[in-house]
Amino acid sequence: MSSSEHRDDHALSRAGEDYLEAIYRLACAGSSETERSVRSVDVADQLGVSKASVNKALSTLKEAGMVEQSRYGRVTLTPEGRRYASLVWRAHRALRIFLESDLGVAPETADSEACLMEHVLSEDTMERLIGYLEGQGIVVPE
Repeated sequence: MSSSEHRDDHALSRAGEDYLEAIYRLACAGSSETERSVRSVDVADQLGVSKASVNKALSTLKEAGMVEQSRYGRVTLTPEGRRYASLVWRAHRALRIFLESDLGVAPETADSEACLMEHVLSEDTMERLIGYLEGQGIVVPE
């Protein structure tokens, strides 16, 4: 499977999920309603990509009904976008925790490999992994 393909239970490509996750993480860091909307330049900075790449991805995410963009350029997640992004971010954290705690993978490696793995595992597998971690007394936040 190439990096632009996606599985049946993933509505977005790997890149689309990465952009959505970045928007979600930035939005969650904001405390006010204004801060919960993000600037495309902040997404570009977080992902290390150009603003033009972000704008192209935002067009795709808007078409998919995952984000809305104000007249002034600030981006907010739709309810569907927030749900989808929270699942991707939770999968990332669960995989990172598993790689570090159960397999002893170094934190930086665990983080980068979790980012790769979160896009290819099914929802069922992720729920089983989260259940396993919870059985070990490890809580993976929503």
